[in-house]
Amino acid sequence: MLQRSGDGPTVGFDLDMTLIDPRAGMVRAFDALNDAFGLDLDGEHFAANLGPPLPDVLRGYGFDEQLVARLVAHFREIYPQVVVPATEPLPGAAESLAAVRAAGGRALVITGKYEANAALHLRALGWDVDRLAGDVFAAAKGEVLRAERAAVYVGDHLGDLIAADTAGATGVGVATGPYGAEALRVAGAESALPDLTGFPEWLREYCARTRA
Repeated sequence: MLQRSGDGPTVGFDLDMTLIDPRAGMVRAFDALNDAFGLDLDGEHFAANLGPPLPDVLRGYGFDEQLVARLVAHFREIYPQVVVPATEPLPGAAESLAAVRAAGGRALVITGKYEANAALHLRALGWDVDRLAGDVFAAAKGEVLRAERAAVYVGDHLGDLIAADTAGATGVGVATGPYGAEALRVAGAESALPDLTGFPEWLREYCARTRA
């Protein structure tokens, strides 16, 4: 991980459906769980609603903790071969990380995803960040943001705006996930962008505004 210091803001980013699109691989991974455990999990629904950590999603099916643990372990085992190669960066993702660096800031990735697998995505895409934190969601993300003194958090999920609010950070929504721009604004996003292609310009304006 890079370590930077400068006069720019510390900016946190969510991972799934903010920086990357892993949906095709997620569907395949759920298909693999169905085959291995004789289940009928809806991978399409899971992939369309990424955000909460996997154990929480599986508990929602009513599985007992022993089965949840077995499913999670198998999912994490197959993830590097099934999901990582099928994942694409979302438009503007690399440019947004670069914009934070250009502003003299620090870029964080804070995600509900299992941290070791999140690191595989960053490595596969050649993205260096100042900190990666996994296995956190909503207010728990906010605690990481607060500890890092993050000024901005960018995400596609309503839980990401809870994170920003918890940390006292500016929330920026991107409508590349399960929620549209209006829902993100209603949930507290200062700005809701169609995708990350507009984030570098938003960041330039934010820096100019906060430094004035």
